[in-house]
Amino acid sequence: MKALRPLLFAGLCLSVSVPPIAAQTTASLPSPAQTETPAQPSDGEVSVAALEKKRDETRAELQDLSRTISLSTDKAQAIEQTIASLDKSSASIRQALIESASRRKEFDAKIRDSEKKIATMRVKEDGIRASLRERRGVLAEVLAALQRMGRNPPPALLVTPEDALASVRSAILLGAVVPGMRAEADALMADLHSLATLQVDALVEKNKAADAMAASQEEDRRMQLLLAENDKQNKVNSADLLTERRRSEELASKATSLEGLIRSLEGEISSVRDAVEKARLEEERRKQLSDSEREKARQLADSGVPDKNRIAPAYPFASLKQKLDLPVGGDVLRAYGDPDGTGHSAKGITVASNAGAVVTAPADGLVVFAGAFRSYGQMVILNAGDGYHIVLTGMEKVSVRQGKFVFSGEPIATMGEKRVASATALALETDRPTLYIEFRKDGTPVDSKPWWTEKETGRARNDS
Repeated sequence: MKALRPLLFAGLCLSVSVPPIAAQTTASLPSPAQTETPAQPSDGEVSVAALEKKRDETRAELQDLSRTISLSTDKAQAIEQTIASLDKSSASIRQALIESASRRKEFDAKIRDSEKKIATMRVKEDGIRASLRERRGVLAEVLAALQRMGRNPPPALLVTPEDALASVRSAILLGAVVPGMRAEADALMADLHSLATLQVDALVEKNKAADAMAASQEEDRRMQLLLAENDKQNKVNSADLLTERRRSEELASKATSLEGLIRSLEGEISSVRDAVEKARLEEERRKQLSDSEREKARQLADSGVPDKNRIAPAYPFASLKQKLDLPVGGDVLRAYGDPDGTGHSAKGITVASNAGAVVTAPADGLVVFAGAFRSYGQMVILNAGDGYHIVLTGMEKVSVRQGKFVFSGEPIATMGEKRVASATALALETDRPTLYIEFRKDGTPVDSKPWWTEKETGRARNDS
């Protein structure tokens, strides 16, 4: 670009005088191919820091937008009528809950995808704007040269003999200058077109996110009604429930470790103890089945319609490797074995999600604990059978109770607005709500990675 400036200056002076050395100058002039246009960053070249900053800004913008979206009266009534006409059996309600939670997670995934696309577009937009600012001086010279030549054009070739030499010199100089100016003009047009395209695409993506947020609101309302119906189907004596809750809180306040908490809960809380014993007996019964009966049970489970009234996991937990979905959609910020910010290695994984995201049970399991535990926020502990426990912490609201058996994919909690300050969230460079997930086998933490599907593991690690 700098090499082009003498040419542009010469163009400005063209009508006044053409230096005899113009022909020599042309030898060092840049051709259109030599005129460089700053390359725009591709998806892979976008700065991670710049992208994260834009994602934070876009996330805040979309959250503000979601607050302006409200569920219409007609849609609310339609949802209520749908729930009212639903078969009120426990199995039907829980299946509807699982399906509703799945849709909610799909909408959340669409919102996150739009959020990332918008952020990437805005980083590229900033790059184009910066490139245009850097070339402002050169572009001004191009426009000035064109304007000057328009006011006082060089002489034509077929004129009087005294103008012939000036015409030749002008033609030589213009032959060198015009291609350079054309290259700059083409580059400018390409950048402006890219800028306009990015702005249109960002608007389209924002509208997609708004549609997904509206649909998510509808699904959230449906889920609330289904949870209320589910509670009606699982009425428990309120006095007994209050007594157990107080006892659980007392045990949680005294526990010095998760292992100790789980052991005391499964031994001293009657609803949990009874449910664990029933599940154990059911597992023992299954082991006594004949080969043909076991094969029939396996085929039923593999058909995707296992017994909705079951009180024990449909599958042995050890057989579920590479089959589980993450309980919440988002980005894995810390994996098992990573530094945990306290000088130790992480015993679980930490997933950053969006505000209000639904948390589902990753596998069948008995709710051993559901409530606040120290600084971890709300915690849910599931007994998944085979000596395995799943620990989930960092939620804002829990929608299950102790002693209840939950199915894989069933909603059990929702995330809050911000990250819960806890030991598991130390040194995390995010304010997003984070879910901590820990798998335990016979009281010892184990790496959960082998259990997640390839889609979940790959997406989570790539998006982080």
